Amino acid sequence: MRRSSHDIAVSGAEKRQLAVASATLGPWRPAAVVGALGGGVDLALHLLSGHFGLGILSSAITVAALLFFCVGGAGAVLGYSSHGQGRDHRIRRWAARHPWRVAAVPAAAMFLCDLVVRQVLTSQGVFGTVWTGLWHAAVVAAVVGTVGTVSSSRR
Repeated sequence: MRRSSHDIAVSGAEKRQLAVASATLGPWRPAAVVGALGGGVDLALHLLSGHFGLGILSSAITVAALLFFCVGGAGAVLGYSSHGQGRDHRIRRWAARHPWRVAAVPAAAMFLCDLVVRQVLTSQGVFGTVWTGLWHAAVVAAVVGTVGTVSSSRR
């Protein structure tokens, strides 16, 4: 396999660190606003339909987290940030070349968030909680990875 001049041999631990660093550069403040709006709308729709209980709260938090991680992760692979460009252009280039590695970070965070919310606020069993968390994480990974892949193929 031939490497280009800008590819450097990187260990697995370094790849994980680069993925986390890349994900942290996303537009997380705007992502929080989008997540809060989405969660608020979900909560309002449930309340308007006459449903009450901790289940609707867990649903609203899950929708908010899903939107938060999708927007923040997609922004990270696209190179957007709420802090501007700064001196992190090499990390952004790495993220653009490895969108699926970066996508794993918000997906893992989504899984953990969903797991905790569902275990605390619902009576759902552990297997159901893990299953739901896995498919929510898969949605985040698919959105972020696809956005990064499509974006890098257009450049």
